[in-house]
Amino acid sequence: MNRTAASIEGLRDQVLSPLDVHFARAIGRIGREERAGVLLAAALVSRSVRNGNVCLDLPRFVEQPEIVEEGGEPVEVGWPSLGTWLQELRSSPLVSGGDAPEARPLVLDANGRLYLRRYWEHQAEVVAAIRSRVASCAAIEDPDWLRNALDRMFPAGGRVERPDWQRIAAVVALQRAFCVISGGPGTGKTYTVVKILALMIDRALRQAVRPPRVTLLAPTGKAAARLSQSIRRAKDELQIDARVVALIPEEAATIHRCLGTHRGSTTLTRHNRENPLTTDVVLVDEASMVDLGLLRRLLDATPAAARVILLGDKDQLASVEAGAVLGDICNSGRSVAYSRAWNDELARLSGEPLPPSPHAPAVAGIWDCNVQLQHSYRSEKAPAIGALAAAINRGDAGEALRLLDSQEAPYIGWAAEGEKKTIGAALRREIIDGFSGCLDQKNPEESLRRLDQFRLLCAHRRGPRGIEMMNPVVEEVLTEAGKIAAEGSAYVGRPILVTENDYQLNLFNGDVGLVAAAETAGQRVVLFEGEGGRVRALAPSRLPAHETAYAMSIHKSQGSEFERVAVILPLEPSPVLSRELLYTAVTRARSAVTVHGSREIIEQTIARRIERASGLREALWEGLPTASASG
Repeated sequence: MNRTAASIEGLRDQVLSPLDVHFARAIGRIGREERAGVLLAAALVSRSVRNGNVCLDLPRFVEQPEIVEEGGEPVEVGWPSLGTWLQELRSSPLVSGGDAPEARPLVLDANGRLYLRRYWEHQAEVVAAIRSRVASCAAIEDPDWLRNALDRMFPAGGRVERPDWQRIAAVVALQRAFCVISGGPGTGKTYTVVKILALMIDRALRQAVRPPRVTLLAPTGKAAARLSQSIRRAKDELQIDARVVALIPEEAATIHRCLGTHRGSTTLTRHNRENPLTTDVVLVDEASMVDLGLLRRLLDATPAAARVILLGDKDQLASVEAGAVLGDICNSGRSVAYSRAWNDELARLSGEPLPPSPHAPAVAGIWDCNVQLQHSYRSEKAPAIGALAAAINRGDAGEALRLLDSQEAPYIGWAAEGEKKTIGAALRREIIDGFSGCLDQKNPEESLRRLDQFRLLCAHRRGPRGIEMMNPVVEEVLTEAGKIAAEGSAYVGRPILVTENDYQLNLFNGDVGLVAAAETAGQRVVLFEGEGGRVRALAPSRLPAHETAYAMSIHKSQGSEFERVAVILPLEPSPVLSRELLYTAVTRARSAVTVHGSREIIEQTIARRIERASGLREALWEGLPTASASG
């Protein structure tokens, strides 16, 4: 492999996009900066944000001997020395320090992280907003009421773990203005938060004050719909005062729709710091999908006195846009426990004694606002999937492959075929069995309800095993089997995935529908699940941008569940592959999962973690004592 010169010209079209190059040259002309190293750094920070990072971490970046884009070949690069590069940047008219008053297009922090100014400001504002809420702690006026209410909501007979982390999460959410509840699929995040809302409402009724105004949010329309459904199911199971249950809100919205748009802008919102939301509690589900800029806009629009509760799985894939916000908020990067004072207070209020830790900080901080739910109720029904997800999550490729290859672990499997021409044949039986439950129904509404019985989840969009290839493969298999007649774009039985929000139709990016025969002969409608489980029928011509959805990208599958899943990994190594990607794919399955990929690809995927460059984690967890210091 030839070593490429570290310059815009040397990396153009291999690593840098035309947008990266144009950005660097444009700000160079405006700022009268001609030095090649500065312009290269500007282009690379543009690329870094495009790939989901908040910044370009130069000390880590120059240690990489090669660089690669998705679908491209690795490019070996000879980077400038770190010291020389940083010196050039610090002397450039395009670059300022983080606390400098002048607004320059690039910001270089003390640790060598280079930011586009907008993302530096996003990060600084998110840190300030979270820290201000972390410092706010409301005393529980009636601890006896709380203990009795917790006993009703979380009866001792139903406990399956010690301590009861759902019970502890309720106390944290009631007393803290900022709370993060993280947990894998089936750990009861939504059920826990419904009980938290019930506790807040019950307390208000007992005090004869207005119940809290709650805003339920999610990053996508699909996730918002699933949050509403989950809350309705959880309310039906509550054995508490009917007045309290009736006041628990059910309808969730997307964050974008809640904030509103301002004069058609994609970044300015109707609700902001000057025009905040009218709410007392903001609850965000699927928070791992929320990017840094969107979280900043939401926190700006949330009144200072309102509580913020984030729900999500910190081990899932991060947002498509820049940042891994939930992971940064939940992970200190080292062992940590609640502060000593908060540990004692939690035990007193919740009745759940927490084991002492030598790593417990003496002072309160972001660590006191985090709760990790640990018991998966779903894995009780599908223990093999739970064991596989756990092995992937801890990076144990050997155990993951053993489980996939073991006859002792039913409902999970491994198809290790190596040639791309065999993928259709390898999947044929899975495809026919998986989609027959939907396609064999006489009632179109029942077909729609059974659509989530099976899905192919792909790592790539393009390429031999991307969704653009796999959807035609599925159509071919189902046509040959007589299950569909794939003629045109509106054939009966075609599943479609909405890829663009349409607020007038109440359809959102991620919504899935099914083409069905209309009552008028020869006509077609597309069925979608609406509010309360009712089915909506729309003419195909009215739909916003959409695509076939037999196969979906793993990124798009976040927030969804399917009875069975086939995970399609590429034949060659890819920068897209990561432990988080495979964990997300496997945990979309309720009862069965098959992974299609070679041993080497699975091993490499599990070994690689997503490391998004950001200063958010360090800023939030700053001041955390080391184990020896906290003794």
